[in-house]
Amino acid sequence: MFCVPSTEIGTIMNITKGGLVLFSANSNSSCMELSKRIAERLGVEMGKVQVYQEPNRETRVQIQESVRGKDVFIIQTVSKDVNTTIMELLIMVYACKTSCAKSIIGVVPYFPYSKQCKMRKRGSIVSKLLASMMCKAGLTHLITMDLHQKEIQGFFNIPVDNLRASPFLLQYIQEEIPDYRNAVIVAKSPASAKRAQSFAERLRLGIAVIHGEAQDAESDMVDGRHSPPTAKYVAAIHPSLEIPMLIPKEKPPITVVGDVGGRIAIIVDDIIDDVDTFLAAAETLKERGAYKIFVMATHGLLSSDAPRLIEESAIDEVVVTNTIPHEIQKLQCPKIKTVDISMILSEAIRRIHNGESMSYLFRNIGVDD
Repeated sequence: MFCVPSTEIGTIMNITKGGLVLFSANSNSSCMELSKRIAERLGVEMGKVQVYQEPNRETRVQIQESVRGKDVFIIQTVSKDVNTTIMELLIMVYACKTSCAKSIIGVVPYFPYSKQCKMRKRGSIVSKLLASMMCKAGLTHLITMDLHQKEIQGFFNIPVDNLRASPFLLQYIQEEIPDYRNAVIVAKSPASAKRAQSFAERLRLGIAVIHGEAQDAESDMVDGRHSPPTAKYVAAIHPSLEIPMLIPKEKPPITVVGDVGGRIAIIVDDIIDDVDTFLAAAETLKERGAYKIFVMATHGLLSSDAPRLIEESAIDEVVVTNTIPHEIQKLQCPKIKTVDISMILSEAIRRIHNGESMSYLFRNIGVDD
């Protein structure tokens, strides 16, 4: 596992005041690896707590030490059972609240339901619902990483620190890709062009954008605003009113804007879950002459058959952080590599507990990062 070294952070990591309690809210032992790494960096023991499922699938939490008047940090990494993960966090937060904790800070590296942050047809904005539930349960602060949409921070009425994994991924590129100067940063769709531009400017590399791929769920063709009657019924309702119809979008043939011939292509995104779009992008880049293809993402959900599909694809390496446990997927696909981000989460916890400024962790971070 790759870990970004930092002498400045490393020398001060263990300096924490008393009154800090660190809990892991996971009942799944495979999800506790990140919590253990953070505790080790902070030089503290994990708090004593029991989290388990009753035979009827109800979640039960038993805190086994005093949290009265203390700063409680609850680390929750998302397992495959997302809804159970959420209930574990909410119940533990509420248990700490009723046990008179001074403050309750959630450390949720990957914020679940973050893709459901816009209205879809007659659905709902689930991210807003989840944010309200967390605040109502008693959360006083949230630490997360690379939200799918930064506007999600506005759903909370508590402070939210949206940390970035890009410094760790950039350092991986510089140290683990020998010929990275011959690389080009690729956005697999125009929607991710800003992220690709940020990477390219920091590495002093070129950028390419793939345009014309199949319609995805983030498009505005599914935003639910086609609920009024169709055109043939409008005249019957309002005979004197003629509403101009918006011309439907039509995707052009797949085009790569930028030169990737004879270059290393590095596709960047925030989440890699359903890998179909990444596989299609890799095939397109191969056809355009890219001789090596990397995929970089913060959150590696890698659901379903993703490891097998990656192993059989034109992708040479997939690099993700350990915001989500994926050790099983790595056994299925040696192409998957991990970057450890426990260092920045540990430093965020230390600074919040000690009442120090968080600006150090956001140096040179722009709006588009």
